[in-house]
Amino acid sequence: MTAFTTIVSRGIALISVLFCSTTLNAQSPAPQFKVVAFYTGKSDLAHISFVHEANRWFPQMAAKYNFTYESTTNWNQMNAAFLSQFQVVLFLDTRPDGPAQRKAFEDYMEHGGAWMGFHFAGFALTPSEFPQNWNWYHNTFLGSGEYWSNTWRPTSAVLRVEDSHHPATRNLPETFKSAPNEWYRWQNDLRANPDIKVLLSIDPSSYPLGTGPKTNEIWHSGNYPVVWTNQKYKMIYMNMGHNDMDYDHKTNKELSSTFESDAQNQLIVDSLLWLGGGKRPSQ
Repeated sequence: MTAFTTIVSRGIALISVLFCSTTLNAQSPAPQFKVVAFYTGKSDLAHISFVHEANRWFPQMAAKYNFTYESTTNWNQMNAAFLSQFQVVLFLDTRPDGPAQRKAFEDYMEHGGAWMGFHFAGFALTPSEFPQNWNWYHNTFLGSGEYWSNTWRPTSAVLRVEDSHHPATRNLPETFKSAPNEWYRWQNDLRANPDIKVLLSIDPSSYPLGTGPKTNEIWHSGNYPVVWTNQKYKMIYMNMGHNDMDYDHKTNKELSSTFESDAQNQLIVDSLLWLGGGKRPSQ
């Protein structure tokens, strides 16, 4: 091979590399926003089951809708420097307990951060391992106060959309069937709080809801919000996030998935896109 031929060959190779690099960059736009999920994953197999499947499902949605997703059990990362890297924070099960962690999260939300919480992230009960000892979070931010009671076993419910114009709900039907879940009732009347906008509630056609065996674990009537936003913040809370498990036969087998309802998945995705300021890909 002559020197001239070698130079030409290397030039062609370089042009090919540059062309491929340019093509890849054109096909891989910068992510629309970045999401970080905090979780503990140490209490209640049903919550752990949800966390594990959430950490499989959200990366799939991230690839589809062009955002990044990472998760951590290190609540010490709840600080200003770390949070500043992300547009959306998720709480998959619990909440921060350290004073510095709580202050960092409050500052993040007060200065325009976005948040989505699931199921146990709203739980507080005094006395318990998770007492209501954070008034800003449970009363001001969530508006719910303490946990009051729940249905059992985890069962599907018919959910009714109360605000079809909100970005999180505008692609949903008027009613839809949820994935199985343990449903919570709260100390505070969320509808009496002018800052709270209820987005979805349990439709009366769901009653009786729950199978017991305790009679108080079966709801026969009532008005129960299950998804809402505090209009002073960019946030949304979803009561979903507790899978059905085979506790009765002591196999601990997963009997349901939080992500088995297409309409409920639509709600989660649209909520996340709203929080992150992202858009659906063009069809």
